[in-house]
Amino acid sequence: MATNGNSDLRRKQGIVSSLCKHFSLDPEAFSGEVPRNDIKTLYLNILKSSGKESLKNNDEVMNWVAFAESFPKDSKACYDVLNTLNADLPQKSVLLGNGFTPSEADVIVFSAVHSSVIGLSNSEKDKLPHVMRWMDYIQNREDLGALFEKILLEKPDFEPQRVKAAAKPEVDSNAKKTVQNTETTDKSEAELNAKKSDSGKKSKGDKEAVQEKKKAPETEATDKDKELSVSLLNIQVGLIRKAWKHPSADSLLVEEIDVGEAKLRQVVSGLAKYCSPEELVNRPVVLITNVKPGKLRDVMSEGLVLCASNEDHTIVEPLFPPAVAKPGERISFSGIDGKPEEVLNPKKKQLEKITPHLFTDEKGVATFKGIPFMTSAGSCTSSIPKASIK
Repeated sequence: MATNGNSDLRRKQGIVSSLCKHFSLDPEAFSGEVPRNDIKTLYLNILKSSGKESLKNNDEVMNWVAFAESFPKDSKACYDVLNTLNADLPQKSVLLGNGFTPSEADVIVFSAVHSSVIGLSNSEKDKLPHVMRWMDYIQNREDLGALFEKILLEKPDFEPQRVKAAAKPEVDSNAKKTVQNTETTDKSEAELNAKKSDSGKKSKGDKEAVQEKKKAPETEATDKDKELSVSLLNIQVGLIRKAWKHPSADSLLVEEIDVGEAKLRQVVSGLAKYCSPEELVNRPVVLITNVKPGKLRDVMSEGLVLCASNEDHTIVEPLFPPAVAKPGERISFSGIDGKPEEVLNPKKKQLEKITPHLFTDEKGVATFKGIPFMTSAGSCTSSIPKASIK
């Protein structure tokens, strides 16, 4: 019983400390309240001190408070509840919020389940990929390293696929002789019939010219189809290391993004209306890295962060690659092969022809013509279903 009491106390202390950090309050002010109050009361007291008391009527937050309050202590029961949480997270980046901003619900639940998650075996963690992805995002986004032991995730090494040149078929030496003899015979017959065919050459040449003209539009159509292939885009996983407001444009933000290169890539994005620079730091993103570099309002941009948007563009958020996907990994599409352009040619309007086919499905999975954006760790997603992607 004493052990359970100590466990409850530690859990409440962890929740109070993390909530105070979330609301920028001093946890010492609430230390005396921890032993005698439940999690709900502690949360409401902290909320009142934060000046955001109106949030206490949020039923969804209170449901997650109840979840934390009732989280079991028995390891088997803990795993079963975590498994249920895992099933709830595939299409979510955070428990509540605008898609990628953690709320107090995320902080409370993270603090409540942390000790159970960190005690899982590797095989158990492998069976809870969405819980592990969410835990990793919250511990980095909320910077809780000083309060809780860091949960380390094994991120898969990424090896770019290399297309092997097709081997030339070996030809039997006898077959070669046969081909040579046939060619010689054909040549002789051609010379004998050369005079006979001279008279028909002009009319035949005219017919061939007409046929070539007919073939030309078919070739052009094929080239247009190739331009519409998403394989022309070099779409990669990135991790935003730094973000700040554009010095001369209120609607723009500037980010430094890790894409597995020696130098961070600077990108300008039209995200200032939808999130703050602080919300983007340590945020995994998906970006096109072979757009032509250029200046946006005098600031150099070397990529394009892909974002999902609802129909009236009131909600916009960058796509989420899996948290364990390695920066620099190229996004693949099942059944679509091809080498990306070194640099997209703006005159060909390749990007404009491809982006209309990028959208999220009813579950929020990012797709090209219905084919998911895939990494070695899973698909890329958004909290916005049936959204356009640009």
